[in-house]
Amino acid sequence: MTSVDMLSMHTDKLQSFKRFEHHQEEELHVLAVDDSNIDRKVIERLLKISSCKVTAVDSGKRALQLLGLDVDYNKTCSSSGALKVNMIITDYWMPGMTGYELLKKIKESSLFKEIPVVIMSSENVLPRINRCLEEGAEDFLVKPVQLSDVKRLKNHIIRDDYLHQQHQIMADIKDSAISNKRKLNDSSSDLIDIVPSSPVSTISSPVSTISSPSSTLSSPTSTISSISMASSTKSSMIESPSRRFRPTTDEILSLI
Repeated sequence: MTSVDMLSMHTDKLQSFKRFEHHQEEELHVLAVDDSNIDRKVIERLLKISSCKVTAVDSGKRALQLLGLDVDYNKTCSSSGALKVNMIITDYWMPGMTGYELLKKIKESSLFKEIPVVIMSSENVLPRINRCLEEGAEDFLVKPVQLSDVKRLKNHIIRDDYLHQQHQIMADIKDSAISNKRKLNDSSSDLIDIVPSSPVSTISSPVSTISSPSSTLSSPTSTISSISMASSTKSSMIESPSRRFRPTTDEILSLI
């Protein structure tokens, strides 16, 4: 990894951390549901101390109406749109609709199923708690709810929401990179189809064809050279007997 890559990586981490800090400062909108006026005021107060925006209602039916999930209410009343919230916190035991039934309605909705729902109850009943958690509740708080509980929930929701956004951003970047790679491969394939490579080899072949006669022309020279050498050899063979039988001067004088 080069120094430039390392610098870029640290810069990205710093920017991500700053975005997370900014995300922590954003105000969460919480829908609080409790039929008890006192308990509702308590949870509303704790949420506001934790810098949360609060919408408080006294029943599960009213909560569904605000969320736009009450079909009958939507038919008779014209609303400007469903309430947008980051978290729903509801009492378990309420007349008309329990917190568990409200939880199920919310988790059945395609629009709100990802919204965290926290159940509160003055009774610490384990089967009830397990049933709510299995249905998709984010947490189960035993009353009286403490400020530390609310702050813990807030930090948890902010972190999960931030991580979800980051995951979505990375998924979008990955999809975009894959799409660009496919487009680049398609463009390269089209370019290869437009510029054929076969004529190059066709043009180069005559060169080898032309060069072959030179080797053919060189063969007579070697043939002539061979004939010359043979003739020279023959000449030397003919010449040698004449030298062998030619009398010398001493031989002639001895005969007189």
